[in-house]
Amino acid sequence: MTETPQQGYHPLYFLAALGAGGLTVTFYLYFMFLVSHPNTPVVTADHLINLWATGANWIRPLIILGIAGMLAMAVMHIRLLIWNLVQYRRWRNTTDLAQIEARNKDVAFMAIPLTLTMTINVLFAVGAATIPGLWSIAEYLFPGVLVVLIIIGAVALRMYGNYLSRLVMTGSFDFIGNANLSQMMPIFAFAMIAVAFAAPGAMSQNQLINAIGLFFAIFFLSLSALLGFVKLVVGVNAMLRHGLTASASPSLWILIPILTLSGITLVRLIMGLQHGFDLTVPKPALFVLTSIILSLEILFGLLGYVVMQRLGYFRDYLRGEQKSPGAYSLICPGVAFFVFGWFWIMFGLVGNGLVTPLTPAFFVLMLPLILVQWKSLETLLKLNRKLLRKPAQPLAVKAS
Repeated sequence: MTETPQQGYHPLYFLAALGAGGLTVTFYLYFMFLVSHPNTPVVTADHLINLWATGANWIRPLIILGIAGMLAMAVMHIRLLIWNLVQYRRWRNTTDLAQIEARNKDVAFMAIPLTLTMTINVLFAVGAATIPGLWSIAEYLFPGVLVVLIIIGAVALRMYGNYLSRLVMTGSFDFIGNANLSQMMPIFAFAMIAVAFAAPGAMSQNQLINAIGLFFAIFFLSLSALLGFVKLVVGVNAMLRHGLTASASPSLWILIPILTLSGITLVRLIMGLQHGFDLTVPKPALFVLTSIILSLEILFGLLGYVVMQRLGYFRDYLRGEQKSPGAYSLICPGVAFFVFGWFWIMFGLVGNGLVTPLTPAFFVLMLPLILVQWKSLETLLKLNRKLLRKPAQPLAVKAS
């Protein structure tokens, strides 16, 4: 990967690392939902080793493929994360920072805590799938994970607090320049932090750790929901008044990962309350919850696709000569749809006895998810070749 000149850098390049991290998780989910793990909430390396030893011969190439894909994406995520952190540190000393703040585009800085939280998910997935015996010490790791998440959450709150307070005090919000949904980047970040907190909240057998994780998950999910409602109303109102530009059109898809993260957080909250606080939730409730969220994702996905197609976004920014780091925002919606599609199948359908795993109907339901995953991977690699291996050109940065 060739370094991009400082004058061509933009914080939205963190979305490249975010996309690679999300794709890491997609490979892990094949193990999570297709490999039996009755004694642990997640699949571990021990389960995969046992499957390798006792499973049919045709399973072994699939295990190798899954691990290889996961590790390749994890390495790409770490490389892009380090590259972005180095470039961002240099870029902060340029005049571009003041220009971005003047146009209210510094909301893109929220991509930093968003991506750092994804790194925790990546390390968890890779560690669980590749380190034998790791789950036996998971309870000792959960407190450290909570501390790191609290630090990231505090950084995110401070960054957004500085941004919001400046707008409130100066009244300088640019409604015309922000006639899109890019201002929902903070909601995306807070939802990511919420789902990360919900993991130890759902999986820890220590009630104190369980309660701390659940509390902060509820805190950041509530914040995400409140801000999301406000920003959605403001963004839609601005778009209806001033129209949506082609470069900003991918922002219509930002609702898909926000919905996925919110839905997974709710599922994890239910699981955590079940084993930590003896809550009883009927299985049909999960079918309703996952179906509502998946339906909204499909609706926003179709709307965004139609708008971007008519504005020529795919033609110009994906296949054409136009360059924008905001194009990386095409990756996360695909990843998010893949992830929540699995939750709908497993918790909504399989959990209610509507579909049996590994049957023809099950694989038919998997097929569109696999297609979306590989299309997302193809898009990420294409954008990396286009944006990161050549000297940077003047960038269109309205999308996020």
